[in-house]
Amino acid sequence: MRPVFQSVLASAFLAMASVANAGPFEDGQAAYDRHDYATALQVWQALADHGDAKAQNKLGNLFAAGQGVPKDYAEALKWYRLAADQSYANAEANLAAAYETGRGVSQDYAEAAKWCRKAADQGFAAAQVHLAAMYHQGLGVPQNDAEAVKWVRLAADQGIGIAQAELGSMYANGQGVPQDYAEASKWMRLAADKGFAPAQGALGFFFAQGQGVPQDYAEALRWLHKAADQGYAVAQFNLGVMYSNGKGVPKDDVHAYMWLSLAAAKSVLNASEYRDDMLREMNSIQVAEAQRLAHEWRPEGTWQPSRHS
Repeated sequence: MRPVFQSVLASAFLAMASVANAGPFEDGQAAYDRHDYATALQVWQALADHGDAKAQNKLGNLFAAGQGVPKDYAEALKWYRLAADQSYANAEANLAAAYETGRGVSQDYAEAAKWCRKAADQGFAAAQVHLAAMYHQGLGVPQNDAEAVKWVRLAADQGIGIAQAELGSMYANGQGVPQDYAEASKWMRLAADKGFAPAQGALGFFFAQGQGVPQDYAEALRWLHKAADQGYAVAQFNLGVMYSNGKGVPKDDVHAYMWLSLAAAKSVLNASEYRDDMLREMNSIQVAEAQRLAHEWRPEGTWQPSRHS
């Protein structure tokens, strides 16, 4: 099982909005929430010009997203830096993302790691997750899975689903910690209960294999369905295999072909081969029905797959 670390780009940090206090800042937030970006810009600009770090960070967000102003990464960077220089964690994280992606500044992984650590040291969970990813990948810091585990655990202890799933993955793979499937399944379940599709898919795999939990095909099917229904391609592949083999569910070539087709469309390894092998056991009516189901399928839930899913 591969870790679920994904690059946390600027958009992810922008989503980690701070809770506003009553007053002018909140007026700007209310305007932003109703998509009145011009008013939000006016309110936050006035505050930012007087050194309000939260408003400076929000102003950077507007320029980065092109909301109420032309998109301008250099201008966004200017405001992020002003807020980051006041040790505002959200802005430090946004500045780290700018250095990592090279938006508004020359790409510099070491500088990205420096600012990410500043935010992580303040307990900012998104930065802790991303700093863990940087240690895991060796971006801007020496590759060190033990450090990755340290930082991702801090975020997992705050209840962050992606961090809990990553910690579970590292226990499953024995990366930075001794391999421990029981501990892996514990963290995966915490993330799966939050609706995080990769964790649901991993938990389904654990139940199918009896890794860290008693083997239980019915539970495997239940968790794989939760992940597959959200569009998680690896779970769609594993679900297709279960329907094809008749494990935990009556053998169903039509639904097996459907799920394998969905996984193949996202280039999951071996999905197209498994699907095409089924043609030897299916008639044209079954194939047409499976193709119809695949064509009409739509994801459920709030999890958004990335290009790595």
